[in-house]
Amino acid sequence: MSALRTPYAPGADEGRRGPFVVLEGVSGVGKSTLARLLAKRLGATALHTLTDPHTGWSDTVNRELRPLPQFAFYLSGLLHVSDVVRQALSTGPVVADRYASSVMACHAAVNRVGLDQVRGLMAPLLPYLVAPDATSYLIGSDRALKERMGNKKDVKQDDLDLFDVADRLERLRENFLSVAESDPSAVTIRTDDRSPEDLADIVVEHLESRRA
Repeated sequence: MSALRTPYAPGADEGRRGPFVVLEGVSGVGKSTLARLLAKRLGATALHTLTDPHTGWSDTVNRELRPLPQFAFYLSGLLHVSDVVRQALSTGPVVADRYASSVMACHAAVNRVGLDQVRGLMAPLLPYLVAPDATSYLIGSDRALKERMGNKKDVKQDDLDLFDVADRLERLRENFLSVAESDPSAVTIRTDDRSPEDLADIVVEHLESRRA
């Protein structure tokens, strides 16, 4: 794959001053809570994919756009997040709640598109993305997810669709596990019967082992 050229090449990399940690998994599995804990422990910048300005447009995009322009929107947001991550890493660690794996896994599941087809569309722009040092794929049972969803204050349509749309949750789980298999930064973590603090311990220990 040829390198991206100016003006499409990523911005200058001034050197990382900490690790880039990503949390992946379906809605309600505990990513946001864990991201806040990890950011505090690591002294990191915490962010969510999508960031502004894209995050304010996502509901309209999901409702009104067909699959290909919808995917282009999320890919645009991912490229922007990578720029934000690159800049933040020049001052310290970064923890991201969702990143490239979510864009692939979620789009394929929602639109019933083959994951390989989505990977193919994304492949030419992968060199632009900042590579994570560690990506934790959080896996929870249906029971645990329903309990967490019942306590979630900002329930969105995507959250409701996990159980209301046939095969949605199953497809998402399969897609995340498939993406993890080819992700060199991946570690899968079962979340059932583990507190957010327990999960943070696992992520930090894994991160330290990769850096040793």
